[in-house]
Amino acid sequence: HQTAVDGQSGIYLLIDVFRLVHRVILAVSSDYFRGMFTSGMKESHQPFVTLPFLLASELEVLIGCSYSGTLPMSWQCIFEITSTALQLQYQPALSLCYNFLCQEINPQTCLDVVSFAEAYEMPQLLEFADDFVLRHFQMVACTSKFTDLSTKKLLMYLNSNSLYVPSELVIFKAVAAWIQAKPRIRLRLAHELMKTVQFPLMTFKEFKEVRSQTMWCNPNMAELYKEIFEDFCSSESAQHQFRIYMPKESLVLIGGDQISEDLSSRSISRELWFGNSLRNHIGVKKALEWRKLGEMPEPARFGHEVAVLKGRLYVLGGKKYYGIGDTLNNVYRYDPCENSWEFLAEMQEKRCSFSVVVLNEKIYAIGGHSETDPIDSVERYCPSTNSWSFTSPLDLPLSGHVAKVTQGQIFITGGENNDYLCVASLFLYHPETGSTYLANMASPRAHHCMEILGEYLYVAGGVTTDDTMTIVDQLSCEVYSPVANCWTAFASLPVPHVGAGSAVLEGRFYVLGGYSQEDYTDTKVVHRYDPARQKWENMGRMPGPNNDIHACLLCLPMHFRATALLLLPVPSAEGLSYVEI
Repeated sequence: HQTAVDGQSGIYLLIDVFRLVHRVILAVSSDYFRGMFTSGMKESHQPFVTLPFLLASELEVLIGCSYSGTLPMSWQCIFEITSTALQLQYQPALSLCYNFLCQEINPQTCLDVVSFAEAYEMPQLLEFADDFVLRHFQMVACTSKFTDLSTKKLLMYLNSNSLYVPSELVIFKAVAAWIQAKPRIRLRLAHELMKTVQFPLMTFKEFKEVRSQTMWCNPNMAELYKEIFEDFCSSESAQHQFRIYMPKESLVLIGGDQISEDLSSRSISRELWFGNSLRNHIGVKKALEWRKLGEMPEPARFGHEVAVLKGRLYVLGGKKYYGIGDTLNNVYRYDPCENSWEFLAEMQEKRCSFSVVVLNEKIYAIGGHSETDPIDSVERYCPSTNSWSFTSPLDLPLSGHVAKVTQGQIFITGGENNDYLCVASLFLYHPETGSTYLANMASPRAHHCMEILGEYLYVAGGVTTDDTMTIVDQLSCEVYSPVANCWTAFASLPVPHVGAGSAVLEGRFYVLGGYSQEDYTDTKVVHRYDPARQKWENMGRMPGPNNDIHACLLCLPMHFRATALLLLPVPSAEGLSYVEI
């Protein structure tokens, strides 16, 4: 402006500068404009370029995105913005649009996302949206858009092993609603669609709802109803039928111990097992289908800890036997894609009965038992340097506590102090500044499970200290609200789960195995808490060792999940033995 001859020429100079800057930004942000401005096309030399398919307001939004890193997004405009960004291959905006569609997807909008992803050939978004439909099928089937699905798409969902439903009645109601939306053209598809419903798995109460459907009044449906009723009544069909559901992530169990009356025959494990699928059997009977994933390097261990960072499993510390000098500080990392183990830098302290969290892509080992006493030290692992360093210690030595991360903060509950008494504390731990105490739990507990569901902390199992200072099983469960800073009781566990593994799979709290402190018997079952139903479900038995065990979620390559493991009977001197094939 200072070199301009007059005010008017200053304005033109400013416009030219803006044009040049915008041209550079557009070329950097968009494959379309980069090609236009850098490949010698005539448009690269023109002062004006006409884009008849693009509104000025749309281009303004995209240019603004390049400067600010933000986009004005809502469900009213997201598909239009994404469409424009796709046409121009405008990468900053595309990334923001994709994040919005994945983070804000819900049962009301997911089928719109599916249609959009199919129309614009976006395979990653389509896979994500299809997976959302399958996991939330019961809610999606109640939306008005569900009945607009094509026959091909509906059958794809109904025949998928990734379809999650709490009962066969959900599938039947969805099929019936879809048919009755356009009965004249869809009744002829009823036979094929009803094949996807496994009627023998229904309870009598559920089948009463099937029978009450008005569509059976149609004479053309009488024969189909007869077949369905016979199928439901067939005890032979019921014995061989179950619905398989394969979650995208697998529950993985690592190491652990198995209690025996003869302590010399106790079995410490190196095994890794994974839950390949959930199976719904007759009525409310459910079970996890377990498969062996492999074994960790020596030594076998219990009382260890695990973490998952960038899709890889870390196994840390624990004990290799029951005496003094058996506590470990070694660390291994497992890569499921390579099916390989890597030995990492050892922790600076030997630890068992401790807790581990991942925060800001660093791993924190918190407290625990080191040889003879609980400890207060905390150390942090940096994967990029493969090194450990100490951070602020805890206010008191703790073992048997649990730490979890939510909202970018480390929450720690319970544990045993130096006097081996259970504590009821809940506090925030900050690696640089130490501890901030919050509302205590209703009762002390240690060797328990804690998981994050939504914005709440769910605590279950473990042991507690009674009025006589005796350590007993803790069956009561509590949930903590960070907003209200208070605890509320929820349904108690049906059996003790001390030293159990735990994980959250698709919004449900799994407690796996453990034992009873009072009679030293194994708890060989898996329980699952569903916050929506507010009850615990029995999910079948553990596959092997089941106390002082740890669990996590891993995305496993499909070849692990596609290869069936069968137990083949083989004659031997003692009778029939079984080998894995």
